[in-house]
Formats: sequence, C-alpha cells, structure tokens
Amino acid sequence: MIRSHTAATKTGMISLRTYVYIDALQPQLAAYMATVSQGFLPIPGDACLWVEVSPGMAVHRLTDIALKATRVHLAQQVVERAYGSMVIHQRDQSDVREAGNILLSNMGASAQDRQRCRVAWSEIIRGMTPDHTVLINRQDRRGSMILPGQSMFILETEPAGYIVYAANQAEKAASINLIDVRAVGAFGRLILSGREGDVDEAAAAAIAAVENPSVT
Repeated sequence: MIRSHTAATKTGMISLRTYVYIDALQPQLAAYMATVSQGFLPIPGDACLWVEVSPGMAVHRLTDIALKATRVHLAQQVVERAYGSMVIHQRDQSDVREAGNILLSNMGASAQDRQRCRVAWSEIIRGMTPDHTVLINRQDRRGSMILPGQSMFILETEPAGYIVYAANQAEKAASINLIDVRAVGAFGRLILSGREGDVDEAAAAAIAAVENPSVT
C-alpha cells in the first residue's frame, strides 16, 4: 500500500547527518568537485552548502525546495540506500545561506541538530616511497599526483560530507596538493600531500575544521 504524500514527507522522518557551509571554495577543491559533479560545475570562490540526510530519498524534496526558493545551482545529488546528499553553490553567499535556512525550516531542524563528526582515522606519513606513490597515483586519478619524498596526510570522517569542509580549510591553510576527496558513502576520505611543514599545517587545519564545522 502506498502511503499518502503527507505521511511520506513528514519533516520528523528526516534526519540531518551533515550540514556544512563553505564561504569560498578553494581552487583545487572546486576543480576536484567539477570532476565528479554531474550538475552545474562550481568555480573557485563560490559559496557552497553540503547537506546529507536520512532517508536518502528525502534529498529530492529538499533539492526541489532549495532550487525553487533561491538562485543556487545544484552541483551534485547522490541518493544511496540509506543516505542522500546534495551540493548547492552560488557566487553570492547570501543565496546559499538563504537556501540553507529554508531547508532547515522545512525540516523543522537547526544546524545544531546535525550529526556530530567523528574522526575515524587520521595520520601523516612522511617521506613517501616511489612504489607507494605510484600506486596511489594510479588509484586516485581525479586530483593531483603525489611525488616520492613528499609527506601525505590521510583523514577519514563519519558522516562523509564533513570531509569537504576539511579539504577546503586545509587548502586555505597551506600550500598542498589535493589527491583524493571522497565525500559520499559511509565514510569520507581525504588524501593530500606536499612538503612536510605544509602538510603539518594543513592537517591541523583539517582536524580543527571537522571538530568545529561551519554553519554560516
């Protein structure tokens, strides 16, 4: 039996897993997102909002609301078995903020209701060997290449969407190369590389970001 539209879309049925606002996408992250986005491609400097909800199908209604109410563009929408995520962006930060407020109001939620980010794994590996870097470069083809002798920072978060904010803040903090940014699925994964001191700074910024993610 198919439930009525009203029963199927009760706001209390939607759980807010990730809600992250980015004021200005950094160049590498914007370029990386463009390699995986199927919608309107973001460009450096765009404001961006990443929202992940459960159940996954609820993301269609939230996407519809955001696009009809504001001038934001839809960069990506992923509907998984359990979770659904949407990425909206616009050059004007006020449009993205307004869209976020409208979404939260429709859900009867606040940004503070989002699931707290948990760091599942973080580590810096220094002085990478040629064999290791070659394998990573063959596996992760959308970002930059990691070179032998560089240091590598890896980060895994739950929920996945927070990894995007970590990557953006890391790129802001230091001169590093983004190797891999995976923000959908059960866990988010970030790999970046560079000189040892730069990787240390970027790693600290990424951890600080997921411990206190932005809402506005």
